[in-house]
Amino acid sequence: MAQWSKLQSMSADEQKSLQDHLLRELVQTRLYPFSDYYRRLFDENGIRPDSIRRVEDLANVPFTSKKDLMPTDDDPERPRRFILQPTPEKIAEHWPLSKRLPLLWQALIHGKQHVKRALRREYYPVFMTFTTGRSAQPVPFLYTSHDLDTLRSCGKRLVDVLGFTQDYKVLNLFPYAPHLAFWQVTMAGMESEILVLGTGGGRVAGTEGNIRALSRMNPQAIIGVPGYLYHLLRVAESQGVEITGTKLLVLGADTVPEGLKFKLRDLMARLGSPDVHVLGTYGFTEARTAFAECPTSDGTSSGYHVYPDEGIFEVIDPMTGEVLSPDSDGELVYTPLNGRGTTVFRYRTGDLVDGGIKLTKCKHCGRMLPRVSSRLKRRTSATTLDLLKVKGTLINVEEIGQVVAGNMAIEEWQVEIRKKDNDPHEVDELVIYIAVRAGADVEETKERLRKQVKAATEVTPNEIHVLPIDALLTKVGMEQEMKERRFVDTRTQA
Repeated sequence: MAQWSKLQSMSADEQKSLQDHLLRELVQTRLYPFSDYYRRLFDENGIRPDSIRRVEDLANVPFTSKKDLMPTDDDPERPRRFILQPTPEKIAEHWPLSKRLPLLWQALIHGKQHVKRALRREYYPVFMTFTTGRSAQPVPFLYTSHDLDTLRSCGKRLVDVLGFTQDYKVLNLFPYAPHLAFWQVTMAGMESEILVLGTGGGRVAGTEGNIRALSRMNPQAIIGVPGYLYHLLRVAESQGVEITGTKLLVLGADTVPEGLKFKLRDLMARLGSPDVHVLGTYGFTEARTAFAECPTSDGTSSGYHVYPDEGIFEVIDPMTGEVLSPDSDGELVYTPLNGRGTTVFRYRTGDLVDGGIKLTKCKHCGRMLPRVSSRLKRRTSATTLDLLKVKGTLINVEEIGQVVAGNMAIEEWQVEIRKKDNDPHEVDELVIYIAVRAGADVEETKERLRKQVKAATEVTPNEIHVLPIDALLTKVGMEQEMKERRFVDTRTQA
């Protein structure tokens, strides 16, 4: 890893030169020699490892997607093929003498066992997380001790971008699970020597337990999934709890609508913390790290500050796969540069970015790090609604979520797509369930929401149902699910 203080001030050209160097090293000394999957992929496509010398050369390599990682009946061990697995024979065959000589020297000075221990620490898996997702089978991602060192170091970078100081106390509400979010926060606290209390979120400590932790700990920062964090603070307000020391709310593991940030700031002001920053993070298992927004004076998003020495982001046309300019709208593709264990290459994240990647200096913090626009949505959230028995209408349900989550009169919500009368031959229906804030006009809220959804998606909801908040919390799985069930598509069950 590059020195963090130096990396933040590197020019775009210096970052590009560094990435070119790290990319060559990755492909020629780790990926092609030690990855069964990518060695076969390169060979089948006639790609020489030494032909991948610059970031621009990535366009010559086929993409990898989540389906490539998933086991099949014919290949149940497929995830293992992405693990870097060096052997003495592979090292002898693929490493140049300049890279083998240090090993030979270490063996002469310290003995062969010393070299074996060093290689084991770098390449032997010792930890595992899993991809998350409501529809796809979880895929294991293995970390070596080298990868855990990187997770800690990137965690320290994350803390720095967010603006934590060493006197911070942090309440970590992410669920206890073999998923990146919880462990990134845990490792970040350890590496930065900051006190972090992990409660396990609603499924472990429960909302009452988390409210007690809030009251006793008085944390400067609270970190969690957006929906659960809003629920927790809303309940705290209903109980008359005061939260006076909090400076930062950090949201992760789900999309972060701008409207929800506003609602959280307003709620924190009523709880006793009027000057809180609400910041989003962006991470995914395949990157094995997370990236953060920096605090801004006006509450706008600075974009997610990424680490050019850890990975390369490309923006592509999601339909054609064509590489676009960094600041274009498109799908994000990621190539990690420093990983061991499970390693992917040109990985299609499925995340559609509006505004692309900015390569200029951040006007808020002054860092030169590339910044991914915070306006992200999942490609898999796009779906076709057959509202009439003619041509369907393509919508992205996350756009509806942005509208509903940002409505100040709505406390909780769920969007359902279903078949009319549960008949598979009938048209589709869009139904929204909401719980309305006490004192808000119900009919006015429904009408405003109907117009907002129509304006955002060109589709008018068929029905908007108002439910008691407890009933809606049960419906979305609050405190029961890793992520709340905000979007439900029951059409396949009809």
